[in-house]
Amino acid sequence: MTEKPIAIVTGVGPGTGAAIVKRFSAGGFRIIALARSAELTNRLAQELPDVHAVTCDVSEEAQVRTAVADVKRRFGAADILIHNAVGGGWGSFREIDPKMLKGNFEVNVMGLLYLSREVAPDMIARGKGAILVTGNTSSIRGKANFAGFAPTKAAQRILAESIAREVGPLGVHVSYVLIDAVIDTPRMRARMSDKPDEFFIKPAAIADELLHLYGQDRSAWSFLTELRPFNENW
Repeated sequence: MTEKPIAIVTGVGPGTGAAIVKRFSAGGFRIIALARSAELTNRLAQELPDVHAVTCDVSEEAQVRTAVADVKRRFGAADILIHNAVGGGWGSFREIDPKMLKGNFEVNVMGLLYLSREVAPDMIARGKGAILVTGNTSSIRGKANFAGFAPTKAAQRILAESIAREVGPLGVHVSYVLIDAVIDTPRMRARMSDKPDEFFIKPAAIADELLHLYGQDRSAWSFLTELRPFNENW
């Protein structure tokens, strides 16, 4: 295999995750696509150059440790980690099953912790690398019926900032991408069939911004980047 920068991408589903894999593959990266189910990642691995499917539940520390160690053994240390896996759910704080909040925390926050602890040492040793996290508006506001989700995204953003402040001076770029929009996926299109095209944010546009963040000059790094459609009410 030719030498390429290695990107680990979590949460590779049919929307943003697949778009990230496609964009970074086209950009010359070797992609390690992580997901709990291998159905989509295996298909992407067959369709795209240098994409490799790995089954991993990022909420399980042992699975993360094993997956990253295997990637390093087979391909080398990661140059970039994109934590796109997300645990979600909606409901009133009076009605939700507390297990929802706990489960979402495990994916959104603990998953970021487990992954970062595995990839950061090699990045620090090289004095370069990137950890990018896809987040959303729930990370800065707790709306009604988001009690099982928003607290976990807020904690995720703060954890990312804490990591950024520690490893940034060591050459590792950490960035949190706040997506203030409904992502254009078949499921959301079906739920919001009355909405025009410009209501949705395109997964490919999110992927483009992640690639841009990776390529930022270290004299002008972004930590918090907000993305929203041009007519979004904010």
